Amino acid sequence: MITYDDFAKVDMRVGKVIAVEDFPQAIKPAYKLTIDFGPLGIKKSSAQIVNYKKEELIGRQVICVVNFAPKQIGPFISEVLTLGAQRDEGGYELLTPLPQAKLGKRIY
Repeated sequence: MITYDDFAKVDMRVGKVIAVEDFPQAIKPAYKLTIDFGPLGIKKSSAQIVNYKKEELIGRQVICVVNFAPKQIGPFISEVLTLGAQRDEGGYELLTPLPQAKLGKRIY
């Protein structure tokens, strides 16, 4: 079990996918995402969400953990963790705020 104080250390924010690239060097199938967090700036993420078409992701709001240390994934540095729920048939269902939230807003 963790405490609320432990959970409060996880900084989750609303972002919008502004670019998607293939990531053929990843061991598990993934995309390289460029995500706009408004006043927090633009960050990169490697995400195993190839069950989505690239064009479905552009403009989509996502929720990301923004305060993990950057992670080297092959030749790519992933700066944020894009959150999703694992699907039984494979891949992930992205977590998305409804209705659309302001970019950079914190998730509690």
